[in-house]
Amino acid sequence: MKRLLIIFIVLFMLVSIFYGCTKKREEKEITLGAKAFTEGYILGNLASLLLQENGFNVKENFGMQTFVIREALLNKQIDGYFEYTGTAWSAFFKKDYLIRDSKELFNEVKKEDEKNGIVWINRIDFNDTYALAIRDEDKIKFGTTLSSLAEYINKNQGKVKFAIDHEFYERPDGFDAMAKFYGMKYSKNDIITMDIGLTYPAIVDKTKGIDVAMVFSTDGQLKKYNLFVLEDDKNFFPIYNPAFCIRKEVFEKYPEIEKILEPLTKVLTTEDIINLNYQVDVLGKDEKEVARDYLKSKGLIK
Repeated sequence: MKRLLIIFIVLFMLVSIFYGCTKKREEKEITLGAKAFTEGYILGNLASLLLQENGFNVKENFGMQTFVIREALLNKQIDGYFEYTGTAWSAFFKKDYLIRDSKELFNEVKKEDEKNGIVWINRIDFNDTYALAIRDEDKIKFGTTLSSLAEYINKNQGKVKFAIDHEFYERPDGFDAMAKFYGMKYSKNDIITMDIGLTYPAIVDKTKGIDVAMVFSTDGQLKKYNLFVLEDDKNFFPIYNPAFCIRKEVFEKYPEIEKILEPLTKVLTTEDIINLNYQVDVLGKDEKEVARDYLKSKGLIK
């Protein structure tokens, strides 16, 4: 009887310990959002997988538009997601002037959102913004920066054709403002407007006569078409660094989240995100599998 009692007590203790560990693990719960485009899904999955690896039960509420996901965060429908600093600055906080330093912009956005009970952490250094791209072999002719392109255009009037999407051409802070900022002289005959998705194949098809295309700086199609993004060497374009924004009460409950997501700020480069976007948009892979494979390749999850 003593032996049976001892065995029973040991089993009870083991079950209690196991139940306690399980319960403790289950208590670490978080609801993540993700924006409704490829890069948004990838960032959401990277965060989700890292948190799961570190003991969180993650509920995913992915695929929301910009203002919808912001409202979901403020209304406590989600606990956190990756947002872009430039989006928060202009769209959420209605600031009509640019901050051209990425760290300063992050700090100002972080400060601005404190009153809303939102904490900004883990800024990633790649910039998903407007850009101008050329065929890789044309670097010899145009150089590698917007300044060198402007210099070439000013010496060769009418010999460079642009493919620009309608919105960027028409908006007051768009193409014309960029050209003036860089001292780039052009005429309306040098511009062909089209939908953004068409600018990529247009520049590749040399029969179209396009030399420079408006693109987004982290688009997977840059890799597909082997395009070179000209450096915005005077920092005209707005800065859109992704950073994790989280409700203050959730962050105070789980401050370890900052350390868990910190590796992304160290490993995720512009080249990496272009490649991840390429795998989804061009190769047709699943966002979660792409994110998982990337984290495994960096030794961040098992």
